[in-house]
Amino acid sequence: MSEVLSIILGGGKGTRLFPLTQNRAKPAVPFGGKYRIVDIPISNCINANLRQIYVLTQFNSASLHMHINRTYFFDSFSNGFIEILAAEQNFDNSGWYEGTADAVRKNLVHFRTQKPDYHLILSGDQLYRMDLADFIKQHKESGAAISIACTGVSREAASDFGIMKIDKNSQITEFQEKPGPVKDISDYKAPPGLWPGKGQNVYLASMGIYIFNSKVMEDCLANDLADFGKEIIPKAIEDLKVNAYMFDGYWEDIGTIKNFYDTNLELTILKPKFDFYDENMPIYTRMRNLPPSKMNHSTMSESIAAEGCIITNASISNSVVGIRTIIEPGASLNGVVCMGSDYYETELQKAQKAEGKIPNMGIGRGAIIKGAIIDKNVSIGEECRIGVDDKKRVDGNFGTHHIVDGIIIIPKNTVLYPGTVI
Repeated sequence: MSEVLSIILGGGKGTRLFPLTQNRAKPAVPFGGKYRIVDIPISNCINANLRQIYVLTQFNSASLHMHINRTYFFDSFSNGFIEILAAEQNFDNSGWYEGTADAVRKNLVHFRTQKPDYHLILSGDQLYRMDLADFIKQHKESGAAISIACTGVSREAASDFGIMKIDKNSQITEFQEKPGPVKDISDYKAPPGLWPGKGQNVYLASMGIYIFNSKVMEDCLANDLADFGKEIIPKAIEDLKVNAYMFDGYWEDIGTIKNFYDTNLELTILKPKFDFYDENMPIYTRMRNLPPSKMNHSTMSESIAAEGCIITNASISNSVVGIRTIIEPGASLNGVVCMGSDYYETELQKAQKAEGKIPNMGIGRGAIIKGAIIDKNVSIGEECRIGVDDKKRVDGNFGTHHIVDGIIIIPKNTVLYPGTVI
């Protein structure tokens, strides 16, 4: 697979995931208790033996650099690498990435040194497990210049995706980017029987995952068009053979707060749609060498606890408890995504905080939390009540917390003093 160069698009400012992206790039946002979002596309590449990977980003990339540098090591005999390419100024370019295509264009000088035959473009904010080797195989066999991974969606969902029309040979004949809810696109319906179990009113949505023949990508980017979905792909369909690759597995965009919250909690049910327990196609992340989590007289229902947690006499339901989370007696969590902590506090640190009546990191004694995202290194004091009272949740920034789509978010490193009510 050395002929394939993988390019993961890390996105821009990540405004749809703010405030989780306030101090980190979107691909570096913690997910599922112990992972980072970027681990998903990287793991799909590694499982397909794709070991030449670039991650493109331009905002708050320090934590992303740290995670990748501490996580992914390829031996010196494999010629494998994972490198981050942040937006940079040079004699040819002095601005930020203006879109997905522009980001790739501005890094072609780096890609050319690898001399790949194919460029695989992946999104950095989706949850899925795809056999990329099969995708590449079908692309080669089809003789297409470009292949686009697509999945079946309803008419309602089609409003927010690039929608494709294909012929009997799976060649894309027409493409519409985000047609909206009103426009008549009935002639774009997928051929009958293509998606068993999804009914007849199914549309082919682009997953934002592409394979370009190397020369084709150079030609397609020899202009100033900014975006693949809006501009490059529709133009390419007019002149080139562009094929659709059908993907019928689980796929979810986790680029918004609501999708991020819902997708995390979906992992906690008995049989989640996305299975982290697949040994044949694992999702990799940093090895932290943390101890197993300890449950002391606690009750947990449909919940996940990552390693290194200490949970004492607490009640936890439908929640994700991230690494190194300390939960004190009497605490209750329901529908909570807790990202955990980057480190354990020492006894000296706790003593110093006690002098200023600052609560320890973690969830304090008797705290009750419902319907919230708790970012890393948050200190929640005793008897705090978050999202419990029947108050109408109005979206906005309230200093100690944000509310987005009715979900309370406690930003990283926040301190909530004992008795705080949100």
